[in-house]
Amino acid sequence: MTTPRALVAGNWKMNGLKASSSEITHLNDLISTSGANCDVLICPPFTLISTLVAMGAKNVPIGAQDCHMNVSGAHTGDVSAQMIKELGCDYIIVGHSERRADHGESNDIVKAKAAAAQEAGTTAIICVGETLQDREAGNTLNVVSSQVRGSIPKNAPAAQTIIAYEPVWAIGTGKVPTAANVEEVHKVIREILVDRFGADGKQVKILYGGSVKASNATELMSVPNVNGALVGGASLKAEDFYGIISAYDKIG
Repeated sequence: MTTPRALVAGNWKMNGLKASSSEITHLNDLISTSGANCDVLICPPFTLISTLVAMGAKNVPIGAQDCHMNVSGAHTGDVSAQMIKELGCDYIIVGHSERRADHGESNDIVKAKAAAAQEAGTTAIICVGETLQDREAGNTLNVVSSQVRGSIPKNAPAAQTIIAYEPVWAIGTGKVPTAANVEEVHKVIREILVDRFGADGKQVKILYGGSVKASNATELMSVPNVNGALVGGASLKAEDFYGIISAYDKIG
């Protein structure tokens, strides 16, 4: 069975105004000119989704960074997966470590959001990852395994499920686990996915995230069971992000 086609996704977090649309145009042009041996995705703030989707940059699909677990209701300030799908998005990030930490999102909440995303017809990018305290205590595999098992919905379709492993201590810090560290965690995640989905679990993408940049992308993306990247700050500029995408020109 072939490995899944890689995905390099950019998470802009709370960054970007309408002027940032020029980066999407530039990225689209770079891919049109030089190509991309992987799928590409940008997840901007909610305020930019309509603007960026309307641009019609065929090489740069637009996704969302979060959704509410309910279809509608009295949830001031929240956005449902159906609303996001209606805007033209096919991917929604759920359970990012910043949501888990800043908003107290448990595995059960992440699972409910992932289910909502999938029921709306989008693919859920489910984020997992350990803190520095977890790693130093030797609990990385236990923590990540628990998050993966606890965050995948009961009736989740494998084809609408992506796992993103982001060690919390590596996000935005410039610190990166060794290739061996990443391989160890991704191997365990793959085993859980195969146990959960059977043979289809081999086709579920597992992304790596955490201080990914052009200079380390080829090494990280070459690790077994790493099927792409979830990129933060380095996705804000087209040239930087395309440097990561280009890693797949060097990976057989």
